Amino acid sequence: MATLLHDAVMNPAEVVKQRLQMYDSPHRSALSCIRTVWGTEGLGAFYRSYTTQLTMNVPFQSIHFITYEFLQEQINPYRGYNPQSHIISGGLAGALAAAATTPLDVCKTLLNTQEKMALNLANISGRLSGMANAFRTVYRLNGLPGYFKGVQARVIYQMPSTAISWSVYEFFKYFLTKHKLENRTPY
Repeated sequence: MATLLHDAVMNPAEVVKQRLQMYDSPHRSALSCIRTVWGTEGLGAFYRSYTTQLTMNVPFQSIHFITYEFLQEQINPYRGYNPQSHIISGGLAGALAAAATTPLDVCKTLLNTQEKMALNLANISGRLSGMANAFRTVYRLNGLPGYFKGVQARVIYQMPSTAISWSVYEFFKYFLTKHKLENRTPY
């Protein structure tokens, strides 16, 4: 449920961010991008990749959490507060999840940006919609390697992000649990 709500709010922000990042973007600010996209493509443009976003985030989070727990069992079997193990496990879990879901991210980016050059090369007039169409278009343009464009950048972005997130989470879990145990009244 958290992923559904998160993506419902963040998908429009992702569309605006990606359109601003495009080479030769006609948009000069986030607000002008929102106005233009809303006026020319309507509300649906902000949610064109919503199902792809969900299809990416559910496996990403699943791989991420399962890998983190598996690595913790291997390098921190007693599950004590161990910052080094949390950083290593978190970073590797994020890297694996990012690499595994890169094909979905590539398709989501194509749906969000409606990149003119790609659409022209694929002989698509109008707008590209749907995850299946995005997958076919990426394959038609770049073959299997096309699904992994940007995988290094995605992994490099996620590794420190997830390492920091897990280490901060584990610190507060340790701190709050320790504090709670110290303030417990004896029976």
